Amino acid sequence: MVRSLMRYTAPQEAWEADVPVRGDVNGLATLLAEGGALVLTGAGISTDSGIPDYRGPTSAARRHAPMTYDAFVGDPVARHRYWARSHVGWPQIAGARPNDGHRAVAALQRTGLLRGVITQNVDGLHQAAGARDVVELHGALGRVVCLGCGATLPRPAIQQRLAALNPGFDARAGAINPDGDAELPDAELDRFAMIDCPACGAGPLKPDVVFFGESVPRPRVQQCFDLVDGARSLVVLGSSLTVMSGLRFVHAATRRGLPVAVVTAGPSRADAVADVRLTGALGEVLPACLATLGLLDRA
Repeated sequence: MVRSLMRYTAPQEAWEADVPVRGDVNGLATLLAEGGALVLTGAGISTDSGIPDYRGPTSAARRHAPMTYDAFVGDPVARHRYWARSHVGWPQIAGARPNDGHRAVAALQRTGLLRGVITQNVDGLHQAAGARDVVELHGALGRVVCLGCGATLPRPAIQQRLAALNPGFDARAGAINPDGDAELPDAELDRFAMIDCPACGAGPLKPDVVFFGESVPRPRVQQCFDLVDGARSLVVLGSSLTVMSGLRFVHAATRRGLPVAVVTAGPSRADAVADVRLTGALGEVLPACLATLGLLDRA
């Protein structure tokens, strides 16, 4: 996926020491109360659901680099090994449930205060919490695409086929990474049996997510810019904005003079332009916002 390999491992207190906190929960609630807010979320909103983030204090130690698009498409061995790890990691993603942060975003949307929701996450938890028309910037692990015929297939059906071919294999997992890619001993990877596309019988399968080195589809990017153009503010939740994939929408918002709020642990690349900058846990900050707005019973 389009992610930086950088990972910060210092204690959370030291990690947050350089964050320029501005405003408070009331300031964030005031911004949201004006309506038209565009929400952009990252991995930090899903940590309370048991999915580790990429760079924060809960990030998982990773032995191997995330899969690149070129390696996945061009190297059958690398692709096979990725699927072995992803098969093992999928149950943790599939079993995750929305937390108070996801529910708060859905509640804000239901009350008409949001212009839209863009997520950099691939876990589907915003939709599970009730959010509608979520733009999945980096795709979704719950779908699989065939690189041959272009068919889109549900991940649970593929997982069921793989489980039948590889009984007991999913019990071998080590740490699970935020993108559902598990840590496995090298000796285990080549023992995994992979399937071809059930639709055409030949094409290689790929999770419907954006890998490192792969571009987000242009229509999806344009959809996000259109949402920025119609927004009255941009609220970033749980993202350090380390890569341009999400940061470009902050740049677009500031060019239009929109107020920007950022709530995430540790530094973000939008700290210098954020009108409201908080570091509190999203599972606490967002319900507190709902309470301030008199909407806590909507979550």
